[in-house]
Amino acid sequence: MTISLDLESFLITSTLVLAFFGLYALWTGRTRMRQAGELPYHRLRQQRLLQGWGTVFWGLVLFGLAALVHFYGRPAAYAIIPVTPTASLTNSPTLSPTPSDTPTITLTPSETATLEFTLTPTPPQLPPEVRSQFESQVTPDPDAVFSPLIFGRGFNFQTFQPLNTGITFANPVNGIYAAYSYDFMLPGVQWSAVWYRGDELVYFETAPWNGGTGGFGYTQWLPDAEDWLPGVYQVQIFVGTQVKAVGEFEVTGAAVTSTPTPSPSFTASPTRTPTATHTRFPTATSPPP
Repeated sequence: MTISLDLESFLITSTLVLAFFGLYALWTGRTRMRQAGELPYHRLRQQRLLQGWGTVFWGLVLFGLAALVHFYGRPAAYAIIPVTPTASLTNSPTLSPTPSDTPTITLTPSETATLEFTLTPTPPQLPPEVRSQFESQVTPDPDAVFSPLIFGRGFNFQTFQPLNTGITFANPVNGIYAAYSYDFMLPGVQWSAVWYRGDELVYFETAPWNGGTGGFGYTQWLPDAEDWLPGVYQVQIFVGTQVKAVGEFEVTGAAVTSTPTPSPSFTASPTRTPTATHTRFPTATSPPP
């Protein structure tokens, strides 16, 4: 087994060895000075104490040598032993592939298809029937913001949180609440909530804003159960004529149909006269002449 040690590795190893023995000498000297106090005779204590200080001294000397080797060993070594460049391996020439035959004619498309029209989604517009019922003259704040809508079958009016939330609701549905948070609203500004089933406007509400500048709110639609036809519903929130939030949910299953309750009818039997014990409602009798 052969070990190759260059100048840089030798300096690092020498520094570590000197530092190790210096630390060992300091520990040994401290131990001897501690043991000196335990000896019963004064002369022996003095000898052990001098030995301890001597060991500490040599430990400090070794630490000093380690520092000298670390900081000044490289310049001194390179001044004594000149650095000679070493030959580096060069790659042998590699054979380059010979050119291969390439086709002389390449077909390139003469025309590229370009789109003449680009579709850009248009933001939802406020229906005219809703806009015709505007009452407020307050200019909306353009920085007013609404959070995404959260839909639920109910609403907790103490915590302002929707109940039984989801995006798909199976019939029977008695009502849906759309909850949101808002900020930068101005009192008295016109606010509107528009409900669609597909492309059909099924419900809307619009009024001057009577809430605070920031907080939580909701819009609700509570029609009869038979009005909840299956399909995709969309709720749009407007401040003035600018849409602020849009959310969708789906109702599945056939809508509940109410069945009329037949009213009780009474038919007179031609062969039997009802007695007083079988009459559901009392009948009036005329007094004898």
